[in-house]
Amino acid sequence: MPLIAINEANPLTDGRQSEKALTVQRVMIRHLEQAGHAVLAEFPLVSGRRADLLSLDRKGRFTLIEIKSSVEDFRVDRKWPEYAAFCDCFAFATWHGVPVDIFPQSEGLFVTDGYQAEMLREPGGEPMHAASRKALTLRFARLAARRAERVTRYAEANNLLGGLTGDDDGDL
Repeated sequence: MPLIAINEANPLTDGRQSEKALTVQRVMIRHLEQAGHAVLAEFPLVSGRRADLLSLDRKGRFTLIEIKSSVEDFRVDRKWPEYAAFCDCFAFATWHGVPVDIFPQSEGLFVTDGYQAEMLREPGGEPMHAASRKALTLRFARLAARRAERVTRYAEANNLLGGLTGDDDGDL
């Protein structure tokens, strides 16, 4: 009997978000990937906080997306100003039924309808310092590699690979 049964828990399931927030997350990941970004959800920051989405574009710039699925979600969560140190650009992403006037005009804003995202305001921010960018890039790469390996082990344990070799580097 193995000490760890890796096929019991899907590594892609977090369980902390509402269905609406998960839908916004999926739509935003697809939107950012179509724009050429590599995206990680629930990215742990060195401050102890977690970024809902952190993306890295082809030029090495980081965009942090804070997902707010309701007015109450925005009202009770005031940690987002701390995220400026961990990205070049910051934006909120929300569900189409949430009033957009609750979000600060100074920040980027995306609205999703469950299928696509519309950018209402360009993500703003200041370029990161070189040392911070290097450290974040390394954390991003290491976390992406760990997650990829975890998903691969889960897929292997559950016979889900179906001939996939993992040698596709796409348009990196």
